[in-house]
Amino acid sequence: MHHRAGWFCQWARISITREFALSLPPLVEPAAELSADEVRRYSRHLIIPEIGMTAQKRLKNAKVLCVGAGGLGSPALLYLAAAGVGTLGVIDFDVVEESNLQRQIIHGQSDIGRPKAESARDRVAEVNPNVKVVTYVEHLDSDNVMEIFAQYDLIVDGTDNFATRYLVNDACVLLGKPYVWGSIYRFDGQASVFWAEYGPCYRCLYPEPPPPGMVPSCAEGGVLGVLCASIGSIQVNEAIKVITGVGEPLAGRLMIYDALEMSYRTVKVRKDPECPICGKNPTITELIDYEAFCGTVSADAQQAASGSTITAAELKAMLDADDDIFLVDVREPNEYEIVSIPGAVLIPKDQFLTGEALSRLPQDRRIVLHCKSGARSAEILAVVKDAGFADAVHVGGGVLAWVSQVDPTLPVY
Repeated sequence: MHHRAGWFCQWARISITREFALSLPPLVEPAAELSADEVRRYSRHLIIPEIGMTAQKRLKNAKVLCVGAGGLGSPALLYLAAAGVGTLGVIDFDVVEESNLQRQIIHGQSDIGRPKAESARDRVAEVNPNVKVVTYVEHLDSDNVMEIFAQYDLIVDGTDNFATRYLVNDACVLLGKPYVWGSIYRFDGQASVFWAEYGPCYRCLYPEPPPPGMVPSCAEGGVLGVLCASIGSIQVNEAIKVITGVGEPLAGRLMIYDALEMSYRTVKVRKDPECPICGKNPTITELIDYEAFCGTVSADAQQAASGSTITAAELKAMLDADDDIFLVDVREPNEYEIVSIPGAVLIPKDQFLTGEALSRLPQDRRIVLHCKSGARSAEILAVVKDAGFADAVHVGGGVLAWVSQVDPTLPVY
């Protein structure tokens, strides 16, 4: 893995081996029967000896919840519906944006502005009207997760932030439910099945979240659109195996995919006897504050930004008044090419972390930092202040706020 190999090896608890296949019992009892229409629809499944009528009836009787109707949730929902899963739940509080359409194939141009859960429901109905779809247009959190998850046999996790990933894991462990996990970034993807009763949980693989700002989000780093289909379809493949008891799911294994090298590899994930939630002596017996556990920015960044954050409108006033400021864009060069604030000098974040950028900062001008949304610039603000630039500030909301508040003609990404 080339993009995130360093932090992955440090952060994950894995061991490379080839002796790790695990069979699991069927998760769901078969439905009473398939209708004549269903037999015709699923005929290509039915003639596979390992599937046949019994496994297809299990799919019909299954209740699967997709957390997220975005990059991973899109292909997952479509293929779960096509496979004949009887009840599909979808929870997503977000609305469809134009930038989603590059990879979130369950939505279309006419869905822009609609809740993703509702758009996904309508598309699933076109794929398979036999599927019952339950929508939750709300944010998944500690207050609602247990009640929602309790209604389903299996969870498919398509989330893109660490707080929700740990929330999903802990709720599934406490409820005794299996879930299929996937993750994507640029050209890299990962997938696994976590079921504490039969193997490790997510915390066994990733005991702690990475430090805030260490792992860029897809919104910061990007993602190859078709990678969503690759990992999302693997998640559905694993969901089908868990539901039906066919094959050897990825329980106790992590599948790693590199789209640039076109390589797959699988590593074993061992159950951690000291895991705080699924180990021998668990210390987590109820849900915790996951936003605080994972953090969005570091404590140093929060302290630095306190009292040193300006709005995009305030930056505009500074520029109009020709204030003696040095405006620094800490994003990546490809982001700068998409859209930039006039007058900003590009010095990427990594150059501050290595210390290389500090010599480029003038001592006689006030340093003003910005990024896309304000998270990265807050982290760099802490570095800059620590280097002696006490009056430095950053722009809350970053270039997105500039476009929204100052110049709506500019593109966003």
